[in-house]
Amino acid sequence: MQKFSEWTGQLVLDEPHHLPKVLEQLCAVFNQSPFFAHNAMSMQVVNGKIEAKIEMQPFLVGNVAYQILHGGVAATLLDSIGGIHAMAELYQHASSEQYKEVMHKISRLATLDLRIDYLIAGKGTFFIAQAETLRMGKKSCTMRMNLYNDQQFLIATAIASYAY
Repeated sequence: MQKFSEWTGQLVLDEPHHLPKVLEQLCAVFNQSPFFAHNAMSMQVVNGKIEAKIEMQPFLVGNVAYQILHGGVAATLLDSIGGIHAMAELYQHASSEQYKEVMHKISRLATLDLRIDYLIAGKGTFFIAQAETLRMGKKSCTMRMNLYNDQQFLIATAIASYAY
């Protein structure tokens, strides 16, 4: 597995056309996570934004009677997409002069608070999580995340704050 400094060291942030490369590299790093691999989770770039995806597996069932996705798996997916989206936003708004500062912020990014509302039972063959920025500050940010099933039903929604 690559170290953080190895995969971020070659990026050029002062030209907008490099953002797709940054997003792909962020996804690649998250996809190398043993925890993500163990839980069949992945990150991908879709229409210029990062999405998290998980295929339903028997070991992800939380309620055996109803065969629905475990709430902790949904929370992990929502928290992960919020964090990676925050990283992408930091990259996107950085100038070349801010590069070192942004690298430092991203290396320290951590969840401060996460609130999830489970709206309907997590039934589906796969689930997609997306995030949007509510606020970017100097030391923290707030993201809104949504989790959809394969029928595009909103399963859960979350708001999280991340420190950097």
